[in-house]
Amino acid sequence: MIENKIVTKKTFSQMIEELVVKNNIPYLEACLEVAEKLGFEPEDIGKLITPSLYEKMQAEASNAGLIKKDSNTAKLPI
Repeated sequence: MIENKIVTKKTFSQMIEELVVKNNIPYLEACLEVAEKLGFEPEDIGKLITPSLYEKMQAEASNAGLIKKDSNTAKLPI
């Protein structure tokens, strides 16, 4: 766990990107792992998701068939 560290959107996104590249895991899984490492509840990480990270997660979910591919209706519940 990281102690006494303020987590910004930028640092959270960097941590996610590093984990995705290093472990070749999906973005959503990386978000949950980082949240657990930081001691955050999964429900609380939505405010730390940057627009670019959100787009990557949305594309990944769409490609996996978890959400519809229609960009007008495809929204992640974050």
